Amino acid sequence: MIKRLVKLTFQADKTDDFLAVFESSKNLIRQMKGCRHLELLRDVATPQVFFTLSYWESEADLNAYRDSELFKTTWAKTKILFSDKPQAWSVEVASEAPLQ
Repeated sequence: MIKRLVKLTFQADKTDDFLAVFESSKNLIRQMKGCRHLELLRDVATPQVFFTLSYWESEADLNAYRDSELFKTTWAKTKILFSDKPQAWSVEVASEAPLQ
C-alpha cells in the first residue's frame, strides 16, 4: 500500500475555486483502479494550504492515475490556482502502534 501526501498552496482568493474542482473530481478519483482512500485536509493556521491524502494499492495504480486523462484535466484546472510549487511524498507504513 502506498500513501500519497500532496501539499497544495493556493492564492488566498482562489481556495473556493480549488474546492469546486476537488468536489467535482473526488468521486471519480476514488473510483480509479487501486484507489482505497482519498481525503482533503486543510491547514488550521494557513487556510490557503491544503493536503490531499490518498491510499493506493500499488505504485503502478498511482502512476496509472497520474497518467490518466482525469488527472491531466483536474491538474490543469488546479495548477493555475497555486501561489507556491506543490510538494508530494509517496510513503509506506514503516511501523504501526495501536492508539491508546
